[in-house]
Amino acid sequence: MTTAAYQGEPGSNSATAARALFPEARELPCTSFEQALDAVTLGAADIAVIPVDNSAAGRVADVHHLLPESGLFIVAEYFLAIRFDLMGVPGATADHVECVRSHVHALGQCRKILREGDWRTLVSDDTAGAAREVAELGDPRHAALAPPAAAELYGLEVLRAEVEDDPDNTTRFVVLSRDASFAPHTGEPTMTSLFFCVRNIPSALYKALGGFASSGVNLTKIESYQMGAGLSPSRFYVEVEGHPDDERVALALHELRFFSSEVRVLGVYPAHPHRGGS
Repeated sequence: MTTAAYQGEPGSNSATAARALFPEARELPCTSFEQALDAVTLGAADIAVIPVDNSAAGRVADVHHLLPESGLFIVAEYFLAIRFDLMGVPGATADHVECVRSHVHALGQCRKILREGDWRTLVSDDTAGAAREVAELGDPRHAALAPPAAAELYGLEVLRAEVEDDPDNTTRFVVLSRDASFAPHTGEPTMTSLFFCVRNIPSALYKALGGFASSGVNLTKIESYQMGAGLSPSRFYVEVEGHPDDERVALALHELRFFSSEVRVLGVYPAHPHRGGS
């Protein structure tokens, strides 16, 4: 049986994504992204399902730093529509609420209802964990912003449903594996994720990325981060539309390698239908 690791508690968005992707898998909840990745590296899990960015909150902190260092490979992506309910203990109403608990990203994605209620907020490690905390407290003055599945799981009542600010709120997850299972070149929409470090020469980044522009290859993401004390060249995480065996992508990667001290392909995987608006 496949074991799927994720950061968070049962009932979290990560758990929902893992279950949608691998409905028969054994779930392995982890307290941190690093622990979820380590579970795969050490063989305690077969894959990890990790959020990388959200349409409202942007990139998920630390993930792009952890991915290249994990030694794992991206084998799939998944877009999950994010829904948050305001939930409290049985018998509570929104009028009882004084304090709302949730993950910092969820609080940021539900600002409108928090302003309307003028409630105090407390940051929890995880959205589902916030629901569990409210259930354990048993206090009608405390509520949680959590995915709908958490209410039933922890015996809470939904006080207000779908309270996220943006009805199109979406989080993108990637699936990581120990094995570099790159998708074959079939002509179907494909994504390539890679990591590179530019050489220490003038205009290195401009020159390294020039091949993508001249070859007409679309970059959907470029993230920079610094390792160490900031004296070393910046490192970059990039996502490319296309397969490395596409002639245009191959030419762009050739030019990238010429101006980089290191290039590592982290994954070649099917593009999720969400990218096409479906």
